Amino acid sequence: MRKKNFLNSILQNTSCPQGFWGRMILRGMNCFHASLAHRGMKQVEWQPEWNVLDIGCGGGANLKRLLELCPKGKIYGIDLSEESVAFAKKHNAPHVGKRCFIRQGNVCSLPYEDGTFDAVTAFETVYFWSPIKTALAEVARVLRKGGCFLISLEASDPNMGEMWTKRITGMTVYTADDLKRLLAEAGFSSVKTIHEKEELHIIAHK
Repeated sequence: MRKKNFLNSILQNTSCPQGFWGRMILRGMNCFHASLAHRGMKQVEWQPEWNVLDIGCGGGANLKRLLELCPKGKIYGIDLSEESVAFAKKHNAPHVGKRCFIRQGNVCSLPYEDGTFDAVTAFETVYFWSPIKTALAEVARVLRKGGCFLISLEASDPNMGEMWTKRITGMTVYTADDLKRLLAEAGFSSVKTIHEKEELHIIAHK
C-alpha cells in the first residue's frame, strides 16, 4: 500500500507539476509526448504569421515546435503550475520575451483579450480542465473567428482510462463524442475527430 500511495503522490504531478518529481515529470512529458504532439500538429495547416496559445504548456517542448511552425507569429504558453512555467521558459530561453510569452494562469479564466489567437492547442491536458464547459468557452472567446483549436489525447476511452483516473485526482477521460458535444455547446461550428493508433486528435473551428 505504501508503494502505491507513493506512486500516486508522484502521479499528481501530471496535472500540476511541483518540486523535484514535478521536474522529472516535465522532462518525461517533453520526451514521451513528442510523437503525440507531432501527429496532432500534422492535422493543422499552420500559417507562418499565426499567433498561437498552448494551454497546459508543461515543459515547453510544444512551444518550441510551434515557434518553428509559425516563424513570423508569436507563441504563448500558459500553465497552472509555476514549475511548468519556469521549466518552459528555460526550454525556450532564446525566444522568451521576443516571440515566446509564457505565464502562469487558469484555463477557466484566460488572461487574454477576445479574438487574440489564430490557433489554440491542448496536448494531454483537457483531462484536468474543470469545469470543462467554462474552459472550452474561454478557448472559444480568445480565438478569432475561424480560428483553429487542436486537442490531442492519448486517452479517450473512460473504461481504459480508469486505471489513471483512480490514481490521479481530478482527472476525467472524455470520449470523442463527449468532446464533440461540449465543443459544439461552446460555440465551435466545425469539429473533426481523427483516431490514429490509440490517440485522439480533434480539430475544431470557431
